[in-house]
This record gives sequence, structure tokens and C-alpha cells, in this order.
Amino acid sequence: MANDSPTNPIQSHKGRGAVSNLAGRFVDQVSTRESDGWQLEPEVPERLETVALAEKAKTIIATNKSPDLPFSQSINPYRGCEHGCIYCYARPAHAYMDLSPGLDFETRLFYKPNAATLLEQALRKKNYQCSPIALGSNTDPYQPLEKDKQITRQILETLQRHQHPLTIITKSQLILRDLPLLTEMAQDNLVHVAVSVTTLSNELKRKLEPRTAGPAARLRTIEALGSAGIPTAVMAAPMIPALNDMELESILASAAEAGAIYAAYILLRLPFEVAPLFRQWLAEHYPERAEHVMSLVQQSRGGQDYQSEFGQRQRGTGVFAQLLQQRFRVSCRKLGLNERKLALDCNRFFLPPQPGDQQSLF
Repeated sequence: MANDSPTNPIQSHKGRGAVSNLAGRFVDQVSTRESDGWQLEPEVPERLETVALAEKAKTIIATNKSPDLPFSQSINPYRGCEHGCIYCYARPAHAYMDLSPGLDFETRLFYKPNAATLLEQALRKKNYQCSPIALGSNTDPYQPLEKDKQITRQILETLQRHQHPLTIITKSQLILRDLPLLTEMAQDNLVHVAVSVTTLSNELKRKLEPRTAGPAARLRTIEALGSAGIPTAVMAAPMIPALNDMELESILASAAEAGAIYAAYILLRLPFEVAPLFRQWLAEHYPERAEHVMSLVQQSRGGQDYQSEFGQRQRGTGVFAQLLQQRFRVSCRKLGLNERKLALDCNRFFLPPQPGDQQSLF
């Protein structure tokens, strides 16, 4: 299928992360925009509006057997993400819909209005086995679209009704909308939240994650969650060599001071189309250090932009990756992070009776 979206010109758009609509890997033909020399003034880029489309999902719980992921099942209420984080490893999924993992990923969003209904049906299957469900494993469940659609809220209400455990990872203050509900679930040991803090620099945040909450707002979110008794982690991710890796200790210390009791980190991942998109972004925003950043990335990925093997994709290999891991461990030990293991309660799960259900005789 031909892709009518031009791959050029490469330039930044206010409030957007990607600097092009790079064609997905399944597209056979692409069109490009070339100058014929007659245009005297550069074109003013049109404002990129966000379009939200309903997707009638057939299933809602995704399962995985990845040994380096801390969950076996997850729910993603949305496809695409308006936050616009240039490094997002979920970007390549848009290629399966003949859309660009670049700007399309940030502006052509899909929501699942039947998510709660599908979840209810899945939980009532006779062979269902309860284990914590992860929200936010792909795109942020509290991205701006959630304020209007409230798909994540409906999922939370369904899980609470069934006393089902879950984990959440987000960059958004919008999670505080659901603080009363999450507090109740935490009292029953049913929820754990991780807040992603990539940088403490507002300038870098605006370029790297243009439509996300600022660093100070995320730390306040950690504080509010922790004060409510909700076990809260900081996710220092991704760590990008020569761009934000020098902030690792500061991020962990600030989060611990705010009330985080757990921490994790991930080395920058650049699967499929994310690698060329990230290279374009570097050339646009940090041309003076682009070569150095990618050199360190490749030193940590066996000479490539990315390695997908389990056990390596999250942490990398080589001297830089080993040093980053050592720094993380030392900081956590000094700050008292990760001192106790979190084990959510799966024994509370039950199925409320529905009209027509056979009642117990005892």
C-alpha cells in the first residue's frame, strides 16, 4: 500500500515529539516532498490536530511470557499516545495499521470504548487465573485522551469490583483523579503505581516528552500517591547515554524524597522505526552530540542500534551499560529503595453474582 503522507520535510512541530511522518516498515511505496526551487518563503507547517477514533476491540487482556517483564498480562486502553515521547517503543505498532510510527502515532489515536465490558467477560471465564494486570505497559493509560474517554477509569472500577490486583505506570498527573479509588484498593494490597521520571530538566522534557507533565509535577504525583498509602515506584526510563544518564542519581534521590519506595530503570530501546525517528530527533534538537549519543548506544547494543534478546533489551551490554547498572544499584542501596518485595494479593479475587446466576445452597 502506498503511503501518501510525505516523509519530508524533517522539522519539529510545537507540542510534538517526532520530526517526520516516517513510513512504517510494511509500506511498499512512499512519497516525498521535494523543493523545485521556485518557492521563495519556507512553508509554515500546519497545526497538527489530534484525531481520536473508536476501535471495537475483540479482546482486552494481552498475555506474555517474556522473562524480563514483571507481569504476565496487561491491558492497553489506547493505541498511540499524545504524549509524543520520541523514544516510545510502542511507536512501531502503528505500522500494523498502515500509519506512521512518527507523527501519526501522536496524532491518530485509537480508544477502546468496550474495554470494561470485555474485561468483565474475560474475568468471568471458567478458566481465568488471577494474576496482576499491568496498565500502561505500552502507551500511557492516563494520556490526555483519558480525561474525556475515561476508559482507564472504567477498567479500574471493574477490577475493584472483582478485587483484582493491578499495576499502573504513567507520566501523568491525571492519575490523581482516581486517588480515592486507588487508595481503597491499596488498603487491600491490590495496586502498585510507578511514575516515570525521565529527566529533571524542563527544557529536555519539552523536547523529549512534549505533552507530558513536568518533572516537578511528577514528583508531586509520587508524593500524593505515597501519602495516600499507595506503594509507589519511580521509573527512571529511558536512560539515554550522554543525554540524561547523568541525572540517574538525582532522579532517584528526588523520587525517594517525594515518597517512592521502589525504583527501576531501562536503557534506551530503539526497535524498528524508533531508531531512525530518534536519529532524526537528535539531528534536529542536539546535532552537536548526536554522533556521541548513538556511539554510546551502539557500544551498549553489540554495535547495533538495538538488540531485542531477552535479558539484554532492558539493560544492554558493555562497559557503559554495566556502569549504569552499578550506579543504579549503589543509589538504591544508599536511598533505601527496593528494600522489600511487593507482592499483590490475588486471593481476594471473586466474581459478584449477576442476574440469572445460580445461587449457592450454602
